[in-house]
Amino acid sequence: MTIPRSADLASDVLTHTYDDMFNPPGLTNFLGTAQVDLDVFAIRSVNFPPYSHGDCITGQLYVDGRLARSYGGTVDVAWRPDHVIRSTTVDGLSLRTTTACAPGRPAVVVQLDLEGTPGRSVRLGLALDSTATRSPSAWLKPEPPSEPNSLKVVDNRVVGTGESASAVSLQGLDVPAVADRSMLEAPIELDADGRARLAYVHVLAGSLPEATEHFDACIADVSAVIASAEQLWDKALADAFDHSSDGFSGSLPVLETSNEALRKLYWWGVLGVIWFRRDNPASVLGRTYDTLMPRYWQTTTFIWDYSLSSLTHALLDPEPMRKHIEHWIDLDIHQHFGTEWLTGGPVGYWYSVNDFAMTRLVRDYVRFTGDTDFLGTPVGPKPVADHLHDWATAWRGLRRDHALADYGGIDNLLECVSSYVHEVASFNAANVWCLRVAAEVSGDADQAALLRKEADEQAGHVNELYIEGAGFWHARQPDGSLIPVRHCYDFNIVGTTMAADLSETQRTEMVEFFQRELQTPTWMRALSPYDADAAFSVRPDHQWNGAYPAWPADAGRALFALGRGDVVLDWLPGLARSANQGPCGQAHFVEEAAPAMAGGARKSPPQFPYLIDWSCSSSGAWVSLILEGVFGVEVSLDGTVTATPQVSALDPDARLTGLRVGGHIYDITAKGATETTPS
Repeated sequence: MTIPRSADLASDVLTHTYDDMFNPPGLTNFLGTAQVDLDVFAIRSVNFPPYSHGDCITGQLYVDGRLARSYGGTVDVAWRPDHVIRSTTVDGLSLRTTTACAPGRPAVVVQLDLEGTPGRSVRLGLALDSTATRSPSAWLKPEPPSEPNSLKVVDNRVVGTGESASAVSLQGLDVPAVADRSMLEAPIELDADGRARLAYVHVLAGSLPEATEHFDACIADVSAVIASAEQLWDKALADAFDHSSDGFSGSLPVLETSNEALRKLYWWGVLGVIWFRRDNPASVLGRTYDTLMPRYWQTTTFIWDYSLSSLTHALLDPEPMRKHIEHWIDLDIHQHFGTEWLTGGPVGYWYSVNDFAMTRLVRDYVRFTGDTDFLGTPVGPKPVADHLHDWATAWRGLRRDHALADYGGIDNLLECVSSYVHEVASFNAANVWCLRVAAEVSGDADQAALLRKEADEQAGHVNELYIEGAGFWHARQPDGSLIPVRHCYDFNIVGTTMAADLSETQRTEMVEFFQRELQTPTWMRALSPYDADAAFSVRPDHQWNGAYPAWPADAGRALFALGRGDVVLDWLPGLARSANQGPCGQAHFVEEAAPAMAGGARKSPPQFPYLIDWSCSSSGAWVSLILEGVFGVEVSLDGTVTATPQVSALDPDARLTGLRVGGHIYDITAKGATETTPS
C-alpha cells in the first residue's frame, strides 16, 4: 500500500477516564471543525466560520435520567480522518457512537448504537447547550466568538439563538423525542437481538430556514452522511499524491517502503497538513490552511507554523502558498504573527521568526515550483527578491551594542521560556542562512559577494554565544550579560542553518547535549530539565515536559546536518509510536511528564495550565525530515535535484516516486535521484 485511505490512518484505540490527561479528537470537513467530548456522545467546539460556538459543550448523554459519565468507567476512542468512534458500558448497556462532520454542510452528526438485554426499555437524554453567534469583526482571540443563547423547541428540535440574532444552532434526533429547551429525551426499546440505534444532528447557520435545510438533509440518512465523510477524506488523501487531480495545485511523492516507522511518519506529516485545509466560502483569501484545531485560533494562519511545513506546502499546494506570501508581504510581517481569513487582516504582535520564515517560504516555493519569475514579481513597491533582501538584512536594525540582533522579549519568541530572550543563537544563525539565500537570488555579483562576506562574519559572532564543552548556547542580554539556555530551538536552527560554520568539536558536543538532555525514547524535551528556567512553566510545547510537534522533526534534520543521521534512524521507531493518536498535537508530553499513550508520547491536554490544542499544522516538518533528511534530497534555487540518501539502513528498497520539481519528475532511491518522465 503506497497511498493511504482514511482507515489506514486510524489511531489506536485510546482509553480514558473522565477528565484525565486526555485531549479528545477533532474532526473537519474543510469548512469548519468540531471536537468530541469526554463522554461517549457529547461534542464541543462546533465552529463553521463565519458562525461560531466557542467551546460550547452539547449533547451530554443521560441514561434513564442519570448523567452517563457519572457512572465512571472508561471510554474507548478511535479516531480516523472521517469519523471518531467512542464506546463504553453504562448500566448494562453497550454504547457506541460514530461522529462525523457532514461534507459540504455546517453540521455534525452522531450515530448511537446500543446493545443490551432484548426487549429492554431505556430512556436516553441529551443535555443541550448553544452559544451560537456571528462576530461582526475578525476572530482575534484564541477562542472563537460566542454569546449566550436562549433555547426554544421547534417541531421537537432545539433552536439556539443569541440576542444578536446573528446565528442559529439547530439540534435534534431522528427518533420521536420529548424536547424541553435544554434536554431532548427519547424512549428506546431494544429489539429481539438486543439492539437499537438513534442519530443526532447539530447544525450551525445564519438563519433557521438555512439551518433547517441542512438539518433535514442530514437527518434523513445519518449513515449515508458518515459514509460520504469517508469518501470525502479518501479522495483528499488520493488527490494529495495525484498531480492530475483538481484537489490540490501540486502533489507529494509516493513513498514505497516496508519500514513501518518510515511510512507512518511520512503519512503523519502529509495528513497533518491536509487536515488544516479550509475551503470555506467565507474566506476572503480563498483556500487557506489553519494552524490549530479544533479549539483555538480557528481562522488564523501563523507565518511561523506555515513555514515549518514550507516544503510540504510548496509541493502539495503551491498556489495558495504564493497567495499567502504575497498577502503577508502586503501587510508588513513586522507587525503581526499571522492573518485571519474571514477578513484577511493581521492578528497579534510581531514574532521574531518572521524574516526567517518568509525567506524560507519564498525559497521553497521557487525551488520546487520552478517559478523563478516570482522573484521579479512586484508586490507593493518592489519585487519579491527585494523583499527577500530586506528580510535577510532586517537584523541590522535590531542590533543594540553588539554585532548580533536583539529579538525582543518572551512574547516575541517562545512565550513560555523566560530566559530565551534578546540575542538568541537561533535567529542570529538563521540570519546567516538568510544572507546566503539573498546572495543566491541577487542579480548583482558584487552585492552577492558582500552578503556572503557578511554571512561569514555573522556566523563568527553567533559562535561567540557557544558554551565550550557544553553543547548549548548563551542568550546575550541588553546589558551584555550571558544567560546559558539549554533549549532545542538553538540546536535545531543552528544545526539546520549553519552546521558548516561549526567546528567538529562543536558538532560533537551539540549532539551529545541533545542525546543527554533532550532526546527521549518516543519524543523529546524542548528545554533541558537541567535548565534554570525549567521551573518557569509547564506549557509542554516549549518546556522541559514535552515539545512542539515540529521540534523532533527539525532536530532530526539538524542531526543529519551535523553528521549524525544514525541517531535519527535509531530514533524513528520510537517517534513513530507517537503517531498512534492521530495527527500531531500542538505538544506531546515526554514519558516522565505523563504515561505513554498507545506506546507513544501522549498528546498534551487542553485544560489549564497546559492549554494545548489537539492538532497543529506544523506537521509538515515530518515530510521535510523524510525527504531532506532520510532520503537526503537537495533542491537548489535553479531546480537542480541531488540526493545523498541514508535510507538503506532502514529499508534498502525504499523509494520516493513522483517528486515534482518545476517541470521535471524524479524518483529517489537508496542510490540517489533519477529523473523520470517530464510533466
